[in-house]
Amino acid sequence: MLRQLMNMQRSYFVVLVMVCGAFFMSAPTAAVATGLANGQFLARDHLIIDLRSGVEWMRCSVGQRWNGNSCDGEIIRLNHDDVARAIVIANEQLGGSWRLPSREELEGLVCAACEVIKIDSDSFPQTVPEPYWTGEVNGFASRHFWSVNFMTGYTYGRFFPQQKLAVRLVRDR
Repeated sequence: MLRQLMNMQRSYFVVLVMVCGAFFMSAPTAAVATGLANGQFLARDHLIIDLRSGVEWMRCSVGQRWNGNSCDGEIIRLNHDDVARAIVIANEQLGGSWRLPSREELEGLVCAACEVIKIDSDSFPQTVPEPYWTGEVNGFASRHFWSVNFMTGYTYGRFFPQQKLAVRLVRDR
């Protein structure tokens, strides 16, 4: 009798684990809508307004140009000195106070449900699946800066400022 009771308790536990596990595993995949579709982003010509973080993004990576439908041209990978010069040019030509995004802002663009490139390609077309600079120094290794890799969706704090990575500029609203 005791053995039957223990087996019955084990069976309930296994069922409970299976039900709870299925709930927690399926919850992230239920939110398949991304970017423009889920209301996080609002498109305005060459800009994307990020309603969640309250910033404006350039739709195209540095080196590309918005043609009205997509991004044309080749992405230019820059080190931090070159980024500073690119920001001066962007501010002169486009107005505003463009800058590198913070780690949190750039991580906010990661689309976990996206398969090939971990970013909403309707909002940010022609994004390359590789690391993009943030302007944030790694507090654990102050010679390194944080980056977000849109191939994996992961954040890394291992790049030196003299290394060349892709860049997407942002400005406050």
